[in-house]
Amino acid sequence: MALVRSVEGTRVIPLAGGWHVAAAPAGHIAGPEVLADSRLDWCAATAPSTAAAALRASSRWTLDDRVDFDAFDWWWRCEFSVEPRQTPVSSWLRFGGLASIAEVWLNGTGLLKSDNMFHEHELQVDGRLGEKNEIVVCCRSVAGAMKARRPRPRWRTRLVESQQLRWVRTTLLGRIPSWTPAAAPVGPWRAVWLEERTRLSSVQADLRPRMEGDTGIVDAMLLLEVPSGPIPEAVVLSVGSSKGALRCSPGDRPRQVVARGSVSVPCASRWWPHTHGSPVRYPVEATVSIEGLHVRVDLGAVGFRELELSSEKGGFGLRINGADVFLRGACWTTLDPVSLNGSPEEYRSTLEAVRAAGMNMIRVCGPFFYEDIAFYDACDDLGIVVWQDYAFANMDYPDDDPGFVASVKREGREFLDRTQTTASLAVLCGNSEVEQQAAMMGAPRPLWRSPLFAKTLADISAAVRPDVPYWPSTPAGGSLPFVTDTGTAHYFGVGAYMRPLEDARRADVRFATECLAFANVPDTSIVDELMKGGGTPPQDPRWKARTPRDSATGWDFDDVRDHYLGTLFAVDPVALRYSDVPRYLALSRVVTGEVMGTTFAEWRRAGSSCRGALVWFLRDLWPGAGWGVLDATGRPKAAYHYLRRALQPVAVLLVDEGLNGLDAHVVNDGA
Repeated sequence: MALVRSVEGTRVIPLAGGWHVAAAPAGHIAGPEVLADSRLDWCAATAPSTAAAALRASSRWTLDDRVDFDAFDWWWRCEFSVEPRQTPVSSWLRFGGLASIAEVWLNGTGLLKSDNMFHEHELQVDGRLGEKNEIVVCCRSVAGAMKARRPRPRWRTRLVESQQLRWVRTTLLGRIPSWTPAAAPVGPWRAVWLEERTRLSSVQADLRPRMEGDTGIVDAMLLLEVPSGPIPEAVVLSVGSSKGALRCSPGDRPRQVVARGSVSVPCASRWWPHTHGSPVRYPVEATVSIEGLHVRVDLGAVGFRELELSSEKGGFGLRINGADVFLRGACWTTLDPVSLNGSPEEYRSTLEAVRAAGMNMIRVCGPFFYEDIAFYDACDDLGIVVWQDYAFANMDYPDDDPGFVASVKREGREFLDRTQTTASLAVLCGNSEVEQQAAMMGAPRPLWRSPLFAKTLADISAAVRPDVPYWPSTPAGGSLPFVTDTGTAHYFGVGAYMRPLEDARRADVRFATECLAFANVPDTSIVDELMKGGGTPPQDPRWKARTPRDSATGWDFDDVRDHYLGTLFAVDPVALRYSDVPRYLALSRVVTGEVMGTTFAEWRRAGSSCRGALVWFLRDLWPGAGWGVLDATGRPKAAYHYLRRALQPVAVLLVDEGLNGLDAHVVNDGA
């Protein structure tokens, strides 16, 4: 069901302020009836938020503090008032997401238990509200939950410390010790609000845009319920300036109406990625007539576009509106790894930097989480296509546990419902590196592709978003999941494996959903702030603590950057940072850009088999020499500017062909 943006006559009361949070030993407090006597140390908070974000806002915690947020139960409480209304209303309490194992009480009465961070919750609370009210949420210890006796995994991963985290539906962000801040998210990480519905107590919409020739068509089905009085008599759906009446019939419930029909948009403009055209969208609104009263329902906007996954001869690529599109961009990282939230303005400004760089694709990766709708709206508006992993990575998930599978089905459907009209959604991918991890750990070949990704999520994707291609895992597609010349690859030959730049051609990369990871040095202001009080990068412990590394290795990504610094500029990195740190940092800033620009020129040249590549990462998770081409504040690093030259829709790319000289490749993505 598509996201309903607003319903006329519904009063939305955000429950953002008045929250407090406190930690308690795991399992020490059973319920809210003893909170008053528990002597907890309460901290002011807001919602949406996490425990770490609340402590940070109160100057009780910083990114450098080592706190195991998963070790405790975290109690949240919020007092709020509701003004009495004479008009009959239907009252609903809504939670956008609770991280990660949660219980909820309203005025002392238990309402909800949730064990999936990615689930949304809508609770009817008619008759349970007074003028003064209190919500209590307990987020139970994830570490405690992982102590339960469960079957061992069939293979192990070094990405996280506890293999039993595979049973908990939560993000891995904050729980990967080698490259994320130690701020495991706990709490109401998505908005909490109260809805008072006077005209329509429930609205659900299923919208399916498609093209027939030059005509755009939206097939629609709406489920409508009213709290009292007459039921809806007629429904008109508007798509841009086109309108159509939907046929109404009784629903399965006493006060429910089902409205079905289609609206045609003649000579509809297609939605294109910004590099190839205009990302045109059409606003969608339903008008529901009830006894002469017209109730407007905002259903967002739709875009008309056609997607096709092309995989001829082992390749991988997307055709959009019949055109082969070279997709380039980066892997998205949250705007704030502590709160996991950003404002619509922050999403848009970051994605505008993506667009300005000539990037036309963003990947939301499996170790992270499903982003806020403001992110997908901005991608729609700016013409940036989205590769969306479901939130699974590297681990052997319990695909034979009925409760776990049922939770995943709900998770997948809720995400797809929320983004059903997102035109920018271009690929749905089952997971990140699960197949690769299984193969590398020597698991038998039949175990590489779990039915969770081969069927469960594939079926849900096909049912809700049949217009979006599904890919079971990344990397995947070859005789081994991690080969580079078939399907999708996580290509780090140029990069972590320190192979020569020529390897970008020799590897015959078809589509790199991850590539070109380096410890990209930020500008002087970030370096100075990090080294406040004395110290010299890159050997200072504060610098090294924020330099990404693979788990259980004797090297980090500073070492990778230094290798190419020596190779490209014919200097000794160790001697240079010993004798001239400013010059070492200056050359370090540009060398990763030189490598990225050269590699993308190779992949965009005429004759290349590559159909797309995404840099690992777009933005740093915290200040330092992270993988991002933007720093933690969103400012471009030097590497960003090299990419901006190489990725523009119209560009001239120089490729070194050895004794054959330099080839100049002129590319034009537009008309």
